[in-house]
Amino acid sequence: MNLNLFLSMVVPENTDCDNHKKLTIDETIFNRIAANDMAAFEEFYRLTERTVYAFVLATLKNHDDALDVVQDTYLKIRAAAHLYKPMGKPMAWVFTIARNLSISKLRFKQKNDSLEVADLENDLNFSYITEHDNRLVLQTALQILSTEETEIILLHAVSGFTHREIANNLEMKLSTVLSKYHRGLKKLKKYLIEQEV
Repeated sequence: MNLNLFLSMVVPENTDCDNHKKLTIDETIFNRIAANDMAAFEEFYRLTERTVYAFVLATLKNHDDALDVVQDTYLKIRAAAHLYKPMGKPMAWVFTIARNLSISKLRFKQKNDSLEVADLENDLNFSYITEHDNRLVLQTALQILSTEETEIILLHAVSGFTHREIANNLEMKLSTVLSKYHRGLKKLKKYLIEQEV
């Protein structure tokens, strides 16, 4: 596994993530979506789909389930856009929808024991991770890290959110986000080093 390549992706040299494209959302887009403006909906989807996928994947730990919930999330956003209240945290609202749908998906799967849970070791079909080594590291992260640690690391690595933005969007204290981020990286690094020996 290419630990250095993955860690360079997860821990950008500039802690403000200037190397990543910033996710900036004009909250009036929800008014346009509520008015059935398909161009606004498509624009919002293009801006946020990768971030929502990373967030959902951290909870569900399964690519296909994550894709289902991402699709459901955007359907719900389109149907509920008229309910959005501008608060300066549009992604917090989106994450609340995505988290609720993810929890519903997990409960459904638990009730239906006949559904097979995908084996992460054989499922290398992650949309945004193209390098084989990085896929293996992602699988490891999904297996050994807590959901919150995985959410924080993926939002930072995949979406380029700063730790402060993650704290705002997940409604956590900045110190908690930093602690979980660093604890998750330490766990991941320790595990990968042990596996390479």
